[in-house]
Amino acid sequence: KSGLDPGGAWHAWGMACLKAGNLSSAREKFNRCLKPPMDLNQLNHGSRLVQDVIQYLESTVKPILIADDDYFTTLRELEATLRTRSLSLEMMCEGKIQHNSYYQECLFYLHSYGTNLAIISFYMRHDCMREALLHLLNKESPAEVFIEGIFIPSYESGKLHMLENLLETIDPGLESWGVYLIAACKYLQRKNYYHILYELQQFMKDHIRAAMTCIRFFTHGAKSYTELGGKQTWLLKIKDHLKVYLQEVSRSSGRKKMAFTFRKKMSATDVSRHISTVDLQMEVTKFLHRCESSGNSQVTGSSLPTLFGNNNMKMDVACKVMLEGKNIEEGFGIAFRVLQDFQLEATEVYSKVAKQLVKQQKYSEIRQLLKCVNESGVAAKNDGDNIILNCLNEFRNIPAEDLDNLIQDMDSDENKIQAYVMCNKLRSAYLVSVRQEKTRAVQLVQHVRQLAENSGDDVVKAICAQWL
Repeated sequence: KSGLDPGGAWHAWGMACLKAGNLSSAREKFNRCLKPPMDLNQLNHGSRLVQDVIQYLESTVKPILIADDDYFTTLRELEATLRTRSLSLEMMCEGKIQHNSYYQECLFYLHSYGTNLAIISFYMRHDCMREALLHLLNKESPAEVFIEGIFIPSYESGKLHMLENLLETIDPGLESWGVYLIAACKYLQRKNYYHILYELQQFMKDHIRAAMTCIRFFTHGAKSYTELGGKQTWLLKIKDHLKVYLQEVSRSSGRKKMAFTFRKKMSATDVSRHISTVDLQMEVTKFLHRCESSGNSQVTGSSLPTLFGNNNMKMDVACKVMLEGKNIEEGFGIAFRVLQDFQLEATEVYSKVAKQLVKQQKYSEIRQLLKCVNESGVAAKNDGDNIILNCLNEFRNIPAEDLDNLIQDMDSDENKIQAYVMCNKLRSAYLVSVRQEKTRAVQLVQHVRQLAENSGDDVVKAICAQWL
């Protein structure tokens, strides 16, 4: 008469019937106020009213007792009251939970009015992981339901191995679980749970991604190559994963193509290239570890370069190897292989090294670097000259004698003149200019005269004017 919503009254009546043990009457009352969710895959446990019903049913289930003997029965009753009187106790009675009327009643309400997540969580709460997984598959629920309802509860309660065994039992090839497993990996990566991630990737036999996780274990947080020296087992694991992947690819290419839909794929040539990178990184690690131990090492910035980074980082590795040996020659071989393997801009790297040597005032080492570059067999004609020109920006810091020696080491007279001009050594620039072929010499000397005039060097200006 007053136009109020009768839902609350039906719900209270239904709960009263439940408490009185009148299950069929409760169903009828609840039918008038409970509604199924619009979207079964929403990430919640359904309406508050349904949750109240389930909560009540779970809390009032009586343990199923086997009356062998009055004494034992009394003991069992005592044990039952000491423990929480809930469904979890029932599972200890050899799975008789399924035959319990209250359990069936929970399932009736969940299937009629609950979400898939609510059903799956119910199964998981009562150690029915297999039923939870089968429900997930049958309803083709999205990955979020798997993560929320099954995966998180499994690893939080230490049952990840049990979950893995069940996944394999239901589908030995794991194909039907692919989308769920990849989602679980992404979730673990977001959470930075890399150890669980690595374990899961090994279970999935996803060797490429497992190798990528090992790279992270090797590089992450290391501040020195001494630390990386202690983490070399990860490099061996990367190689193992890549080799196993290559074996699997070669086995499957012989017969019908294997449908590795969810495992990361990579061409055999790329995998072989990555194996070479790991080998080279092992050499770099051993070499730099040795240098740090003997005290030759220069402490670098915060990030430690490895060959698993981008090209700039690989160039940093090549520089580090050359600079941290006893001399340039000691590390040049490894650095040269890094430059060749990754087709890096060699002149840029050599120039960087030369600039560092200027800062460290190791001028004889720059000459050794030029010798190594020329003997490498792949240096272009002007590479040595360009390296010297690049470090002359710092010429004010270089003692006069060392500066002259460096410029004298240059091959091309044109480059020597350019170098002398850069260093304001106009007299020396004039002396090299007049040795050139006549027409070129005139152009060069005119240029030097102009520079002398601009800088107010009357002596050189007069010499040039006289020669012209």
